[in-house]
Amino acid sequence: MANSVSDEVKVVRPGQTYVGKQGFSYGAGASSETVGAKQVCMNVLPMPAGARAKVHHHQDIETIAYLLEGECTVYYGDNLEHHADVRTGDQIFVPGNVPHAPFNRSALPCTWLVVHSSGSDQDGIVLLPALDHVLAAK
Repeated sequence: MANSVSDEVKVVRPGQTYVGKQGFSYGAGASSETVGAKQVCMNVLPMPAGARAKVHHHQDIETIAYLLEGECTVYYGDNLEHHADVRTGDQIFVPGNVPHAPFNRSALPCTWLVVHSSGSDQDGIVLLPALDHVLAAK
């Protein structure tokens, strides 16, 4: 017997967390791991003051992030030569394969709502440790 539509609709309650390859603890949202999503996922990323992600890109996976609170700088480009200053209420789009790393340079925490065009935000992550020193110098 096939699953009914009611078996496919799921709610993700707050409180589940996981540590991502990017170096942060995330609030687990709707993803392949929690609800069986295949083409999109959404998670919450709290970033303490002074925190920065490991430089990475998502292989052929797009990212849209909405800054729920705070301020954050997102460095991006082949050598992190570009940056975007993002404030509460702003959204940022990062195409697949673009090296990037958010860096909370403020004295206050910030919180992101992050969406990827894949079932899991950990799919297709390529860490770029050779660029971490560039971010550390900023």
